[in-house]
Amino acid sequence: MDFIFMLTRQDRTIADCLAVLDLILPLKLRHIGFKDVGVDKQTLSMLAERIRKSGAISYMEVVSTSPEDALNSARVAVELGVDRLLGGTDVVRTQEILGDSGISYFPFCGFPSGHPTRLGGRPDQIEAHCRRFIAQGCAGTDLLAYRATSADPIELVKAARRGLGKKYLIVAGSVSTADQIAALHQAGADAFTIGSAVFDGSYAESMGSIVSQVAAIEADCAAASRADAG
Repeated sequence: MDFIFMLTRQDRTIADCLAVLDLILPLKLRHIGFKDVGVDKQTLSMLAERIRKSGAISYMEVVSTSPEDALNSARVAVELGVDRLLGGTDVVRTQEILGDSGISYFPFCGFPSGHPTRLGGRPDQIEAHCRRFIAQGCAGTDLLAYRATSADPIELVKAARRGLGKKYLIVAGSVSTADQIAALHQAGADAFTIGSAVFDGSYAESMGSIVSQVAAIEADCAAASRADAG
């Protein structure tokens, strides 16, 4: 299971994202992302370029609340040249914008709303959405499992796994404990994102630095994989 470190807090890219990226580069993370809001486009461009140069896979997650803003964010993703675009719900129009850019697309399944985003939808609806995404040529889905308003998060993960088959399942939003990471791995998630829990120091409360928080997450992710293998 992959850990995607998001340079975000409360669904916004942090203002000092470039400085924080410099801090965590020695960890040689393989997956680093940001949101489409919080800083200006020039900063996003510099951030995407530095992530690319680090050798990591770059992610941009759409949190724009209107359909047209979400499509504009897809256009920004093309300009930035990110590797993977997360979020949004208009699959057909987003794919038209992405065109032959080579960007892999992971739309939101279920019924996301608001900012910070909450997720509506039953397991059967999540599974149906994922099956449709695969039929439409998406690389996988972005599931806000721990933002669910009326369903058990792990049941949603299992439903998405059924719907996606072998495609890539990313669980984003409000992941903040080692127990959650272990549960996601058991349920079949391919990746999870964490941002806020690093920046507010709540993931590893005994740790005092961002680097230590991120390293603790990586260690717990590796431990979850080893436990499952055993």
